[in-house]
Amino acid sequence: MTAKFSIPKPRLKRVPVNHQPYFRDRFNAKKSFMSNSSNSDSASFDTLGLSDPLLKDLARIGFVSPTPIQAKALPPALEGRDVLGCAQTGTGKTAAFVIPMVERLAGSPEGPPRGLILAPTRELAFQIQETIDQLGRSLRVYATTVVGGADMQAQIRGLGRYPEIIVATPGRLLDLMWDGHLDLREVEVVVLDEADRMLDMGFADQLNQVIDALPPERQSFLYSATLPTDLRELVRMSLRDPFKAVVAKPATPADGVTHTLHDTTPGAKTSLLLSLLKGNDESVLVFTRTKSRADVIAETLRRSGHRAAEIHGNLSLERRRAALEGFRRGRHRILVATDIAARGLDVDNIAHVINYDLPYTPEDYVHRIGRTARMTAVGRATSFATAADSKSVVAIEKILGQSIPRPSEGQPGKKPRARKPNPDTGEAKRARPAGKRRRPRKRSGQPGARHEPHAEAAARQAAPATEQP
Repeated sequence: MTAKFSIPKPRLKRVPVNHQPYFRDRFNAKKSFMSNSSNSDSASFDTLGLSDPLLKDLARIGFVSPTPIQAKALPPALEGRDVLGCAQTGTGKTAAFVIPMVERLAGSPEGPPRGLILAPTRELAFQIQETIDQLGRSLRVYATTVVGGADMQAQIRGLGRYPEIIVATPGRLLDLMWDGHLDLREVEVVVLDEADRMLDMGFADQLNQVIDALPPERQSFLYSATLPTDLRELVRMSLRDPFKAVVAKPATPADGVTHTLHDTTPGAKTSLLLSLLKGNDESVLVFTRTKSRADVIAETLRRSGHRAAEIHGNLSLERRRAALEGFRRGRHRILVATDIAARGLDVDNIAHVINYDLPYTPEDYVHRIGRTARMTAVGRATSFATAADSKSVVAIEKILGQSIPRPSEGQPGKKPRARKPNPDTGEAKRARPAGKRRRPRKRSGQPGARHEPHAEAAARQAAPATEQP
């Protein structure tokens, strides 16, 4: 049952607004972009009817032509339709919802926020904020970020500057609403980014409360790289007749990734990792399942002379941002992370993603390796699998639609079993296959003799030596 609550009296300045769909005059032109099957071949942003200031900002940051998800989602979004977007990670989904939001909110009167973007993690929220800062500069559309773990008083001061857009994680957003610092009744555009991840992290109740606090007349976007079945109810609650902008099969990795799987043991993982990192200077993202293991692996890498840092949920916001920024700027060559970095981590030129531990779900494998080969680039994804991971490997290969290649020349860091020389002939004995048990010795005195019952054997031992066989 959906939780209901009354919105506290807002402390921000209230400005009346017409909740009827609001579009700028240029979007009322005769040229329509409503077709679900057209407009996917747009060669440049000029063909989408964007304003000159926004085109200027796009060109300044190097956005020349829209990616496939942008080409498909932008036209209906600019016309005011709700959009359900699904595309491979690293294909420009953030810009696909920031561009129409900036266009629509440009020139809004000062007052409560008109745009809201919900994200599952702090890192993703800050990166969305950066995109808004870049694309909203000329149109003077500003945003502020409210996330847990940060100074709430500083966030309240940021809300007092009347930003057009709020970028938030659900928990901190509700805290500010309950305390009366934030009013969502004037919101015109809502974005749920990585919505499936928010459900996985247990934000379902918070999302219900936020959606209940929003006005019914609004434009909504929901984006993700996967569309699991448990997302259907959230889609039904938050979107109205959405345009489905799906440019690839859900949970499909980028084409530029080369996959490799090493069959190993838990005790051999670290030496295998060190062997793979030897002799190159490429940027590497290493994923572990647990926070404590991320700490241990990062410390081991530093002791081995590597420039490494770790990032996970137990670290303070300052340390997490410092680790991510150091990795982005090249101060750290290796970043060891939990799945907190599997989504939204936007770092250019990550050459190699290593799954020290396989993820809990095959969809998370797609998100993890999506940190490399972004925007049609190429990259490598290497995974370590133990005997206990056999079911996970099958599930990952099923979602990939292919088997993951194993190394043809054995595993780095694992020495082949040596043959022991025979003292009589000097020839090397054939090594016993790994895992094969040694045949038990015969209990009788003669090789090859049958094992006798205990009573009969005792009688023979008690007999005179002349009677021994």
